[in-house]
Amino acid sequence: MIQNRRRTAARVLLLAFAALGLQLTVPAAASADPASNTWAKLRMCESSGRYATNTGNGYYGAYQFDLPTWRSVGGAGRPDQAAPAEQDYRALYLYRMRGWQPWQCAGMLKLAGDADARSKRVPTYAESAYIGGGGLPTPPPGPGGPKPAWPGVVYQYGDCAAPLKAFQLRMNAYGYGFTGTGCYYEKTRTAVLDLQRANGIKDSGLLGPKTWDAAWNGKAPR
Repeated sequence: MIQNRRRTAARVLLLAFAALGLQLTVPAAASADPASNTWAKLRMCESSGRYATNTGNGYYGAYQFDLPTWRSVGGAGRPDQAAPAEQDYRALYLYRMRGWQPWQCAGMLKLAGDADARSKRVPTYAESAYIGGGGLPTPPPGPGGPKPAWPGVVYQYGDCAAPLKAFQLRMNAYGYGFTGTGCYYEKTRTAVLDLQRANGIKDSGLLGPKTWDAAWNGKAPR
């Protein structure tokens, strides 16, 4: 009897939605990409983690692409001569096209595919930015992406701090290829200066509040 009442109530609810012209929707399954440490394991197995490696047997870079496979996912030139961020991007692209199948090491490591394996969904550079060690994808460039609170410290050359890692990983959305050391050295200085010049900020090389905000809400560095 209780079950019948519940069924009747459910029917009444469905009819009410229909009468109001409303649609019941089921949330789509969330997609997911392999964690950054999974990619690190793959790189270590394939190339000892070296992006510039050239084995001399037709396989190149951190993910040991051969040229036909590299070109099948839009790669130009030779993989070992491409920036780390570019290799990460093409690896994610390949994963979304073919899963772990192209990598022998994936089988040896018993890596399991997830919702994005063979999804045929072309990634963005922002989506692949986490692969070099960030752990999570960074938000896409431009206004609207979530910005961490300004840490209240002006950073300069030689500083090391956790907020610097957040800044570095954010700049990967613009193709800088940081691994997220959290230390301000020459590569970070270049990114800071590029960002300041693109956004009309005094190019001091100091990572202050205006430059911090521009990383998430300003113009992309040229």
